[in-house]
Amino acid sequence: MLLRRPSQRSTMRTYRQLTQAQRYQIYALRKADHTLTEIAEVIGVHKSSVSRELKRNRGQRGYRPQQAHELATDRRQKAVPRITGEVWKIVDNLLQQDWSPEQISGRLRKEQGIRISHEWIYQHLLVDKQAGGDLYKHLRCHRKRRKRYGSYDRRGNLPNCRSIEERPACVNTRKRIGDWEVDTMLGKQQKHAMLTLTERKSRFTLIGKVSRRTARAVRRQVCRLLLPIQDKVHTLTSDHGKEFAEHELIAETLQLQFYFAHPYAAWERGTNENTNGLLRQYFPKKSDFKTISNKKIEQTTSKLNFRPRKTLRFKTPFEVFYHTTVALTT
Repeated sequence: MLLRRPSQRSTMRTYRQLTQAQRYQIYALRKADHTLTEIAEVIGVHKSSVSRELKRNRGQRGYRPQQAHELATDRRQKAVPRITGEVWKIVDNLLQQDWSPEQISGRLRKEQGIRISHEWIYQHLLVDKQAGGDLYKHLRCHRKRRKRYGSYDRRGNLPNCRSIEERPACVNTRKRIGDWEVDTMLGKQQKHAMLTLTERKSRFTLIGKVSRRTARAVRRQVCRLLLPIQDKVHTLTSDHGKEFAEHELIAETLQLQFYFAHPYAAWERGTNENTNGLLRQYFPKKSDFKTISNKKIEQTTSKLNFRPRKTLRFKTPFEVFYHTTVALTT
C-alpha cells in the first residue's frame, strides 16, 4: 500500500476528534503492519493520537473500529460539562460557610452529581482574591507549631483514674456511636475556657463555655451538653488535666465509663485534638472567651457539624451521628 504524505498545511494540526472513517483506516493499516508514524501520516494526525486511540478504545478482542467509535462517543457524552454560573454561586455560598474546596468538591459530587475539582475551586479563589474579593479569608489558616522544651508536668495525680488501656477495643475501631473525647481550650490570659466534646465515629461536636477552668465548672458543662443525648454516650476519654478531677461524678451522672489517655500522648485523643484545631479558625489563641456569646458558639458548632468530611466519605458529622441525610448544596 502506498502511503500519502500530508501537505505542508496539514502539518499545522489542531486537536480534533477522530472520525469513524479514520478509525477504519487505523484498523486496516494496523492489520497491514504499518507503524504508528506511518498511520499518523496517512490519516493526518500526530502519532501520539494514534497511540492513545489504540490504548483507550481497545476491547477484549483487540482494536475494532466500530466498537472503538462507540466507546469514544459514549465517553464524550459523559464528559464533564462547563461549570455554570449557578454552580459557582453554590461554591461561593459554601466557601462563605467556611467549607474547604475539597469538602465542596466531594459533597457536590455526592449530593448532586456535579464534578468540580477542588483545584478549580482554588483557582477560583485566586482569581477572586486578585480581583479584590475576600473569599480566601474563609480558608482555614495553618500555622507551624512550636515545641516548648524544658517544660515540666504541672498536672496533679487524679484519684481512681482508669487508663485508656482498659478501654474496650471497639472504641478504637470506631464501629459504634457513643464514644467521646473531651478537652478544654484556653482563651486570653488563660482565664475563661471552651469545653469541647467530639464523638469518635461521626466527629459530631459539642461546645460549651466555662467561666472558670475548675473541676466543678467542667463537670457541670459536660453533663449539661451530654445529658440530652445520654442514649448516645458510652465512654468518655480525656487527658490528665486537673479540670477533670470530678470524673467519677461525671461517670455516675451520665452512666458512662471514663478513661484517661497517657500523659503527653495527644494522639490518643486525636479526634478531639483535630477538632480543637478546627475551632482555632473561629477562636484564635488570643481570643477573649468572655466576650464570645452563646449564639456565636452555637453557630460555630453548627458549622462544624454540617460541614462534610473527607474521612466520612463527604457525609457530615450530623448525618452520621443521627443516621440521616440532609441536602446542603441546594
